[in-house]
Amino acid sequence: MFRRESAVEYFKELVDGAMEHQHVDATELTAFYVVQLLAGFMQQPAIDGAHEDAPLAIRLARALESGGVRQRAGLKQVGDVSLFMSGFFSDSFRRKLVDLDYYVTIGGYAYNALSRVESDTFSTVFAELGEKFVAFVDVLAEVSERTSCVSNADLLRLYEKWLKTGSPRSGQLLVERGVVPNMSIRSTRVQ
Repeated sequence: MFRRESAVEYFKELVDGAMEHQHVDATELTAFYVVQLLAGFMQQPAIDGAHEDAPLAIRLARALESGGVRQRAGLKQVGDVSLFMSGFFSDSFRRKLVDLDYYVTIGGYAYNALSRVESDTFSTVFAELGEKFVAFVDVLAEVSERTSCVSNADLLRLYEKWLKTGSPRSGQLLVERGVVPNMSIRSTRVQ
């Protein structure tokens, strides 16, 4: 049986459920932003500049060097792409030159930079996304798992993800599978 609903309605239900399941406390506006981000990527995956071949760190630097509207658009795009990629495709980064922690660091930095523009209506949203970036990556990962037809239960990849990000959700999933994460060997992230 198929339900007729918009992408926004569909993702709102999934995001709200994932946030509740993971006890992620966020403002309504931030949750709405994440829902809109997902709906936007699903309805129009080729957003402006997404075709750019430059690495995210270069795109971040270019955005920071620009000013005004161009800076805001560049930082927002870097943050949004980082959040979406690290939430939906974290397993694809395994054993790649650029790993999940790269996306987490770049995305969090971009959102934090956006939050400093106090005249921006969304500055508090960007501050919350920057501060809780890993938590929102976990929310998107759960949404991805719920929308995926394939189970993503590779224990080693889950442990590697936990080592790189310190994600509470990954740690909880490990415990649920009988593996107790060892904090003494966890690698540190660059802030």
